[in-house]
Amino acid sequence: MVFRNVIVCHMVPGSERTVGDVFGYYDRTTRPQDLGVIGRILLSHEDLYIHVIERKQDPKVSGQTRGLPAFQKIAEAIAPYVTPYPRYWKNPSDSVAKEFYHWEPDGEPATDTTLTLIVGRIKPGAEPDVARIFAESDAGPLPVELGVTGRWLYSIDDVYVHLLEQDASIAEATRHNHDKPAFAKIMEDLSPYISPYRPDTWRGPQDAVAKVFYRWRAED
Repeated sequence: MVFRNVIVCHMVPGSERTVGDVFGYYDRTTRPQDLGVIGRILLSHEDLYIHVIERKQDPKVSGQTRGLPAFQKIAEAIAPYVTPYPRYWKNPSDSVAKEFYHWEPDGEPATDTTLTLIVGRIKPGAEPDVARIFAESDAGPLPVELGVTGRWLYSIDDVYVHLLEQDASIAEATRHNHDKPAFAKIMEDLSPYISPYRPDTWRGPQDAVAKVFYRWRAED
């Protein structure tokens, strides 16, 4: 099992390469795995920076909550480009999104999976309603049809983050299956609570998918 933390900040558009290079340097020259980190994914969406930290152990149990040995140096290097998102921000922990729903199917986990990160805006206090809608859907056949091997929902301020893990062999074939009645029902049920991050540029579900600009995986 992989445990994930999701960090959400503002980022200057176009600074992905600079920020990615900073993490690339420190991931090569330090050992994040000594802090229990086994993977890192950096993504961007509009003016958002999204940092997914993957661990083998639940940081609540292990006590290892930092993602890099050189945390302070990295923070200083990316400070011109990455800034806090939440209006209530006081310290770095306020940039960590809160998980409010998690689903994984019974049985052995898939070995070859792909991860998609979907971004939107969430109505304040709507987390229980959104969780209920997905729980009802995940109890039906749709996740199996789409090859879903895991789903994690997070929120931070008014930002909604949906981590969708799928069987890689099925994901590509079903990527554009948004015309399924069950999928349309979820979208309709979610509409009072979830909206596009940027409504003025929204054309369809694919516009909600964040883009990966840096990825690291521990080799030992």
